[in-house]
Amino acid sequence: MGVIVNKENSNDELSRRINADLRTKMAEGTGVINGETPDLVDESEYVKDFKKTSKFGWVWIVLVVLAVLSLISIVFF
Repeated sequence: MGVIVNKENSNDELSRRINADLRTKMAEGTGVINGETPDLVDESEYVKDFKKTSKFGWVWIVLVVLAVLSLISIVFF
């Protein structure tokens, strides 16, 4: 069973001003620009010393797939 509660807010104008002020402060603090948040992954401490994958990264994928296929062929055949 649900209960419906209606609360009349006598300070509607004050609430709207406070909410608008909080929204602007949050937008400034989070770096939201025109509704888009920036991607700060590259600036984090965790990935500070990481390097981007070179253009030959696909070779590692091919090698791993071939290794898995060879293990499967050894075990089942």
